[in-house]
Amino acid sequence: MKIKRILISQPKPELERSPYFDIARNHGVEIHFRPFVQVEGIPAKDFRKHRVDILSYTAIIMTSKNAVDHFFRICTELRIIVPETMKYFCISETTAYYLQKYIQFRKRKIFFSNHSYADLVDLIRKKHKDDKFLLPCSDAPNEEYTLPLDRDGIKYAKAPLYRAVNSDIKDISISEYDMVVLFSSAGLNSLLNSFPDFKQNNTIIAAFGEQTARSINNSGLKFHILAPQPNSPSMASAMDLYLKGQYILADDPFAHMNPPTSSSRAKKAAKPAPKPEPEKKEETTVKPQAEPEIKPVTKTVKEKKPVVKKNKPEPAKKKPVAKKAKPVSHKSKPAIKKTKPSPVKKKQMVKKNKPVAKKNKPSAKKSKPANKKAKKGRK
Repeated sequence: MKIKRILISQPKPELERSPYFDIARNHGVEIHFRPFVQVEGIPAKDFRKHRVDILSYTAIIMTSKNAVDHFFRICTELRIIVPETMKYFCISETTAYYLQKYIQFRKRKIFFSNHSYADLVDLIRKKHKDDKFLLPCSDAPNEEYTLPLDRDGIKYAKAPLYRAVNSDIKDISISEYDMVVLFSSAGLNSLLNSFPDFKQNNTIIAAFGEQTARSINNSGLKFHILAPQPNSPSMASAMDLYLKGQYILADDPFAHMNPPTSSSRAKKAAKPAPKPEPEKKEETTVKPQAEPEIKPVTKTVKEKKPVVKKNKPEPAKKKPVAKKAKPVSHKSKPAIKKTKPSPVKKKQMVKKNKPVAKKNKPSAKKSKPANKKAKKGRK
């Protein structure tokens, strides 16, 4: 059966680089976007009733883009500044990069899983079990996210930030589509509420997440595509493989999604047990080789070395004696400087005598006119 029209139960992406547009171009398929569920944010007044202190937690588990949007929305409404030390554990790589809308992407503080939510919980259990986790969720939390945390004894608290409301999609002719893509069990409920007489027939259903796939089986329907998988970590990659004819659904598609059992953990712990046995055998072979005594030869060589070192410090004592004589010559120099100011005073005395000699000159000038008058009288 050739697929021509696909219905995706999500709003149309705003970015042109979305992989769904590449699928439409490469495979010549019509893709229509229509959200089956409307997400409404819980007001800050209702959130306060749950008495959740966001700053008392050290890590946050992000299960979807809606969880990211409403978490930072409630922080702005409550005027909470999220510290830079906060850790983020995301269900997929796309959700992790979506955090760039609100924070700087730092590898040391953002963790994600490419395969499933169970792998993310396993990462938390191994390396970050001591942290206190906050799980942003809807008013009806999904057991797919809470049960694995309860099994491993991880400390967490639910933070209901939004609620899902069924959209009215009765105007869609659902039988015209060859493939329907569902991302949550709420989307399936919206589909069945709008079309109570829905029959699958040849329609291919793609499911994202384990709980979505299980709810499809419980409703009497069948899914053909399941994501995330090891070869297809996202829904877009799974659809691309299916249209190429390279997608293969495993007999037990939930095998990689289940958390590791206690038996598998016990096997991993039992592997290093046989290692100490060969070490004991090596000790028995080494003991007879340690009989020859060669160590006392090295002791005689070490005793001669300190004898040579004791003679060296004797000539070093003569050097500081010559250095002490130098400051004595320096002290004599300032005594010579003190005698210099005496000739300066003599120069000042000579300057004072000069004006005395100037005063005698005008007396000689005045005597000349007196002689001229005497000459006139004689005439």
